[in-house]
Amino acid sequence: MTDHLTAAMAMLGPAPNRYADPAAWDQLHAELGIRLPADYQALVDGYAPVQLNGHLYICHPATERWNLGQKIRNTVRAWSEVPWDDLDPDEDPRLLFELEELSFGTRNGLWPIASTDRGETIFLMAADDAAPGLLVEDGEGGWARYDMTFTEWLYRYLIGEDMAGPNTSAFYPGPVQLRRLPMAANERAEPWHGPDRGM
Repeated sequence: MTDHLTAAMAMLGPAPNRYADPAAWDQLHAELGIRLPADYQALVDGYAPVQLNGHLYICHPATERWNLGQKIRNTVRAWSEVPWDDLDPDEDPRLLFELEELSFGTRNGLWPIASTDRGETIFLMAADDAAPGLLVEDGEGGWARYDMTFTEWLYRYLIGEDMAGPNTSAFYPGPVQLRRLPMAANERAEPWHGPDRGM
C-alpha cells in the first residue's frame, strides 16, 4: 500500500519547514473545535504557504499572510450563505452524495483546506470521522467526492488525475513547480521546483 504522504513529499522535494509551529496548530484546533489530520498538517508545515503547479494554494496557520485559520473562516462564512434549497438538484451535493445535512465549519460538516486559482475548493468531510473523505467543488457548481486522505488526493493531483471531477486534470510534466508565497507587500513569490520525477 502506498504511503501517500511520503510519495507526495518525494515529488515536492525536501521540506523547508519554514513556519512549522505546534502552538499555531493547537491554537487553530482550539478555535475551530476540530483537529485537522496529521498528514495534512505535515504537508502544510513542510511547504506552506505555497502554490503548487501554478494553481493549488495551501495556507499555513502560523503566518499572518496566507493564514490557514483566516482562509477557513472566510470560506466557511461564504459557503454558509449559499441558498442551497434554490439550487438545481444536479448541483446540490446533499442529493449527489446522500448527505443528511450540508454545513460548513461544524463538527460533522465540510472544512475548506485548500483551493485553486481555477475556483476549485477542496473540503475535508467531517474532520473527526475515522474514514477520510473530501468533497471538491469545481468552481462552476459541480461536485466530486473522493474517499481518501488529503495526501492521497494531492499525490493523485500531482500525477495528473482528475481530482475535481471529470476533465479537471492539472498535470505538468517534469518536476513539480512550487512558489513560496510572499509574506509582505513588497515581496515577490519565490519559485523553486521538486526533484526530477521521470514524468
